[in-house]
Amino acid sequence: ILRPIFDDKCKDTTIIDGASLITELSKYNKKGLLKPTILFCTFDIRNLYTMLPQEESLDILMAFLHAHGYRKVKGISIDTIKKLASIILKDNVFAYGKNIYKQTTGGAMGSSLTFTLANIFMSNWQKNIVEEQTNTGEFYGRYIDDIFMTWNRSEEELRKLLDDVNTWHPNIKLDYKIGNS
Repeated sequence: ILRPIFDDKCKDTTIIDGASLITELSKYNKKGLLKPTILFCTFDIRNLYTMLPQEESLDILMAFLHAHGYRKVKGISIDTIKKLASIILKDNVFAYGKNIYKQTTGGAMGSSLTFTLANIFMSNWQKNIVEEQTNTGEFYGRYIDDIFMTWNRSEEELRKLLDDVNTWHPNIKLDYKIGNS
């Protein structure tokens, strides 16, 4: 029930597939911003699903729903949604060998809730960089934990920004590549 809300509210920075990336880059090109000096940057968030801070993710979910005017979703109060999401995140156990483990950070891989929470968490995390990119007319797009952006300033400035971004959250670390093609 949360995924359609995320898809609707975050479509401006979300890449859904290769075709949507090409469409968005075509729009960027038509603005005349695709210059010979452009840098392209891709980055990957390391282990996003398993590194999501559980309580913070739930708080960000609530803030996201409040910010978009939701008090209920399909007749379910957002407090109930938070409680259910908490159960899914915090009561996740698995067996390995003869031992049973409880996951204390992140969520289950393959869980549709973990997918949606990760996207909502990242939409909150990326706000400053999206604002920076928007203010300078640059492209920014994210597909879950993979990000693509353009840059028309120096590579040194971009590296400084990305090194700074790597300090924004203790659980969110990125590996990046910069190139001109």
